[in-house]
Amino acid sequence: MLKENKTEMEMRQRVINAVIDYYKFKFEKENKFSPGNRINYAGRVFDHKEMTNLVDASLDFWLTEGRFAEEFTANLADYLDVETAMLVNSGSSANLIALSSLTSPKLKDRAIKQGDEVITVAAGFPTTLNPIFQNKATPVFIDVELGTYVPKIEMIDKAITPKTKAIMLAHTMGVPFDAVSLRELCDQNGLWLIEDCCDALGSKIGEKYLGTFGDLATYSFYPAHQITMGEGGAVVTNNDQLAKIAMSFRDWGRDCYCSGGENNTCGKRFTQQFGTLPYGYDHKYVYSHIGYNLKVTDMQAAIGCAQLEKLENFVEDRRRNWETLRDGLLLFEDRMILPESPLHTRPCYFGFVITVRKGSGVSRNEVTGYLEDAGIETRNLFCGNLTRHPAYQGTDFKVVGSLHNTDTVMNDTFFIGVYPGLKKDHLLYVIEKLDRLFTKAK
Repeated sequence: MLKENKTEMEMRQRVINAVIDYYKFKFEKENKFSPGNRINYAGRVFDHKEMTNLVDASLDFWLTEGRFAEEFTANLADYLDVETAMLVNSGSSANLIALSSLTSPKLKDRAIKQGDEVITVAAGFPTTLNPIFQNKATPVFIDVELGTYVPKIEMIDKAITPKTKAIMLAHTMGVPFDAVSLRELCDQNGLWLIEDCCDALGSKIGEKYLGTFGDLATYSFYPAHQITMGEGGAVVTNNDQLAKIAMSFRDWGRDCYCSGGENNTCGKRFTQQFGTLPYGYDHKYVYSHIGYNLKVTDMQAAIGCAQLEKLENFVEDRRRNWETLRDGLLLFEDRMILPESPLHTRPCYFGFVITVRKGSGVSRNEVTGYLEDAGIETRNLFCGNLTRHPAYQGTDFKVVGSLHNTDTVMNDTFFIGVYPGLKKDHLLYVIEKLDRLFTKAK
């Protein structure tokens, strides 16, 4: 048996060594910039460790969650200083689970029911909004501030009614909304708070990471985000009841919370009464929610483990790139609204957001077309104004106050990349191109 184990380990190591060699051949190239090279708004940044972890997990052929998922969730929870981190197959699924969890009958009077109101912003992404509709609640839209692209606490306060049950907001582009004040407001009004941190892993208010202020928080590990698994996401919480409910919604709606391969964690597997089922019905096959199967594979988690080790370096790279762009574009602040960071925050920026001012001599579309022609990838700030999109025409929602700034975002705002794959030469080229455009537009 020892000889057999030794042979297996030696064979595994030969495979791993071959992967390292392949990485060096295929991917380990110096990222030198020359004008004309494509400057993407985002991209995966990795080394041989992600690839060897991926292959290592595949050799186990466990396929569903296993040792790498356990390692990743433990390390993510430790990094954020939260009690529970749960992996899912995308940030979109994380948002769906987070909002769905708040509809659980186990929450009694605090459960979100059909027609209850959930406050969010119109200048957002569909996956923050869609779970509200999918759970038959009513979205209440508010405006955002230009520069930060998050709402003021006063805007949120004005939107609260007796029908409000929750607030679900994204820290847009990694820039924190005032989660400290919002936590207090939610506590005063008995409201749930979901932080959508899909753009914001690694961002802080003071010394606390975003995702630690809400009752639930969500993350995305899509390739454009701070770390990637290809596809993947997470739900985190410090509330043990919500953790079990979220796990149920992720795992088909089952009441049992045993990990894969475990049995009878509760110690009452055959001694409980549920609904009109026979007494003692096997707890592993009792369903308390109308749930989903939204788990990841261990191969995705293996990539995430390697990425998480790099996160702090990624945070610093993103901040440095953002600051380089801002410093280089200050000269044109009369032509564009440059992004801002609230006091006492340390964002891990997803991108560099620009709003082209009226009277600048050029439109947003002219700026983005010019940049794209120069090989600089741009993106609009997500959906601009969600209420204007075909999917939401004829749906039941409310708007509190004006959406003037949201319409400005729709018409005049875009962003460019700050991801760690970009170096100073890339950014100086972007600054040079914008310099030429705005100088010419005078």
